Amino acid sequence: MTREDREYPDEEADSFREPPVSFTDKEDREIEIRPYEDGDFEALVEMYTDFDPADRAQGIPPATESQVRDWFENLLEGLNVVAWHDDRAVGHATLVPDEDSYELAIFVHQEYQRAGTGSRLIRALLGHGQANGVEQVWLTVERWNHAAVNLYESVGFETHGTESFELEMVLRL
Repeated sequence: MTREDREYPDEEADSFREPPVSFTDKEDREIEIRPYEDGDFEALVEMYTDFDPADRAQGIPPATESQVRDWFENLLEGLNVVAWHDDRAVGHATLVPDEDSYELAIFVHQEYQRAGTGSRLIRALLGHGQANGVEQVWLTVERWNHAAVNLYESVGFETHGTESFELEMVLRL
């Protein structure tokens, strides 16, 4: 599917709350989500370096620390939010500029998955995007990743294109 073929819904998604956002997750941990700040880089490199290989999708996050550093450096061109438990980065979501739209990626450390962090993280990112003039967002997800597909649908993403093992989903903010 090419960018020219990508069609976005006519309807805009709901409005999302802009970060910072604080909540207690399902494991009774206090989590704060806030926009990325310059001092967050090393904590995110540490989170990604400790990422479970089984949770890597489509080759990301990369496997080695040097690859993580290079990859993450490129993500800083976009809008980023970070989930924190105390002083530990436990999740990250990004909107990467892609011509007239933004590609969304979200990562939650395996110790914090299935506790509500992902849904709060994506909503905070979309709120950050709305506050910064983002209008069109897209993503790809492995079609068998039902938890992720359900999460994306819950915030308003619609399936647009399907590749052999991926779904492309779109949202208008």
